[in-house]
Amino acid sequence: MAMRRGIAVSPGVAIGTAYVIHEIFVNPDTKRLEDSQITAELANYETARDKAGADLRALERKVEAQVGREEASIFAVHQAILRDAAFTNKIRSWIVDDKMNSSAALHRLLGEYTTLFARTNDEYLQERLNDVRDVIIRLGSHLNDAAKPETGSIVGPLIVVADELLPSQVVALGDMDVHGIVTQKGSQTSHAAIVARSRGIPAVSGVSGIARKVKTGDTIVVDGRDGHIEINPNSETLKAFKKLEREFFDLKDKLATNRDQPSLTADGCELRLQGNINGVADANAACAMGASGVGLYRTEYLYLTHPSVPDEDEQYEAYRAIVAASPNHNVTIRTLDIGGDKTVAYLGHDHKEANPFMGWRSIRLSFEHPEFFNTQIRAIVRAASEFPEGTVRLMFPMVTTVEEIRKLRSMVRRAYKTLNSRGIKTKEVPIGMMLEVPAAAVSISTMIDLVDFVSVGSNDLVQYLMAADRDNPKVAHLCQPLAPPVLIVLKNVIEVCNRANVPITVCGEMAGTPRAFVLLLGMGLRRFSMSPAFIPSIKQLASQISVEESERIVAAVMKFKTTAQVKKFVARLIERIAPDLKMLSTE
Repeated sequence: MAMRRGIAVSPGVAIGTAYVIHEIFVNPDTKRLEDSQITAELANYETARDKAGADLRALERKVEAQVGREEASIFAVHQAILRDAAFTNKIRSWIVDDKMNSSAALHRLLGEYTTLFARTNDEYLQERLNDVRDVIIRLGSHLNDAAKPETGSIVGPLIVVADELLPSQVVALGDMDVHGIVTQKGSQTSHAAIVARSRGIPAVSGVSGIARKVKTGDTIVVDGRDGHIEINPNSETLKAFKKLEREFFDLKDKLATNRDQPSLTADGCELRLQGNINGVADANAACAMGASGVGLYRTEYLYLTHPSVPDEDEQYEAYRAIVAASPNHNVTIRTLDIGGDKTVAYLGHDHKEANPFMGWRSIRLSFEHPEFFNTQIRAIVRAASEFPEGTVRLMFPMVTTVEEIRKLRSMVRRAYKTLNSRGIKTKEVPIGMMLEVPAAAVSISTMIDLVDFVSVGSNDLVQYLMAADRDNPKVAHLCQPLAPPVLIVLKNVIEVCNRANVPITVCGEMAGTPRAFVLLLGMGLRRFSMSPAFIPSIKQLASQISVEESERIVAAVMKFKTTAQVKKFVARLIERIAPDLKMLSTE
C-alpha cells in the first residue's frame, strides 16, 4: 500500500481501477522489432507522416483564411520540420538498424533535441524546440491511433490517472465510467479540476510522479476532501474508505432530490443558482442538478478541442446546441479567453511572455485579431436569435477600461450590421463584462452604465489582487478567496451593482464553496454560477440560512484582519447550520 498527497481540487471519496493516460512518450515500447516487422513499421511511420502533413497543410490554409498569414506561418514551420531530411533519416535508420518501433524512435529523437537545445539560453532556439516537440507529438498521435488502450478489459469504475488532463483527452474519455481523477500537474483552477467539479467527480492534483507509480489495473482510492490517494490499499483501509464512499454517494443522491425545488433562503429570498459549463454534457448536467440557467459558458474549450480553427458556421452550430441544452435556454456566453494557461497554436504560439496571465490574453488578444473576434461575435448573436423565448447574454473577459467596453460595443454593432446585410434576423443580446482585473473592480462605478450585467471571475480577481500566481505552490497560500482584502473589494462591487440595479453574478469557483457562498449572500449577492455538481449542496445550504443571519456573519467577518480568522469563524458556523455538507468540501 502506498499513500500520496496532492492538492484537493474536487471533494468526495472514490474507489476504482486505475486507468493511466500517459503522455504519448512517457513509457515507449522498447521491445525490439523482428526482421519481418521492419518493412511494416517503416510503412506505419510513413503513413503517420503523410497524415501529419495533411493536418498541417489544412491548418495552414484555414488559419490563414480566418486569422491571418502571419499566424498561419507556424504551420509552415512545422511542415518544414516534418520534411527535414535529417529528421526523417534518423527515424528510418533507428527503425532499420536498431530495430526500434516508430514511437520509441520518436521518443529518442525528442530526447536528443531536448539535450541539444538545453545547452542554449537563446529564447528563439528554445521556441524551436517547442515546434519540434509539437511535430513529434502530432506524429505520435497518428502512430498511436490504432494502439490506444481499450478499457473493456478493465473491471469496475475507473480512476483516471494522468500527467495533466487536456481538453482533447477529456473528449476522448467519452462516456467511460469515471469515478475519480488524479493528475501529476495542476491546481484548484486547472482544466482537470474544472472538469472534475463540473461532473461531481472527486479529484486530486499535484501528485508528483503518480503516472509512473501507478499502472492501469491497480486499485486506487481518491480522497478529494483533503487531497490524498491510496494505491492498492490493504483490506482494512479499503473497508474504511468504502464506508466513506457510500456516505458520499448517499449524500449526493439525497441532495439531488431537491432539483425541482425553488432556490430559496430560509426566510424566502429567491436566488438564481446557475451552472458553469464547457460543453453540452455540462449543460445537461446543469439541467439534471436543477440549475436555473448557465452563468458561464467557456467558449475556449471549443477551440482547444477543435482539430483546426472553427469557422462561423461551426461555432454557430456549437453555440446553438449549447443554448438548446441549457436550462430555460438561459446562457451567458463568454468570448474566447485564450492566454495564460490556455493557448492554441495559431494565436500567440510564438509570443513568449514572462507573465502570460497579466499579458497578451483574453480580449487583448481578440482586439489584435478583429476579424477572428468578429466571427465569434456573429456566431453567438446568430445562435441567440434562434431562441426568442430564452435569454442569451454576451460576456467579455478581462475588461480593464471604459475605452475597452466602448470598443466592444462598437464591434457588436458591426456584427449586427453584417448579419442583417446577409438577411439574417437578429435579436438584441445583453452585453456584460467579466470583472477580474483590480482596476475594473476599483472603478466599477464608472463602467456600470455601459454594461447590462457584471460577472465576477473570482479565480483571476483573487490572484491579481494578491499578486500571487494561483498555480505557483510557493505563493498559493496567498490566493485565498476569503482573504480580507478580497472580501472588501467584492462587497464594494456588489453594493455598486445593486445600487445601479445592474445584475451581478459571481461565476468563479468561490460561488460553489459553502463558506464563500454564505458571505456573498450576506453582501447582497443573489446570482451564483458554479460547477453543476455543487448546485444541490448550495441550494440545501441556502434553505438553512436566512439573509439576516448571513448579513450578521458578514458584519462580524469584515472586522477580522486575517484569512485564518475568517475561515475558522465561517467554517464553525456552517458546521452548525449544515453539518452534512462537510463531506462536500475541500480543505
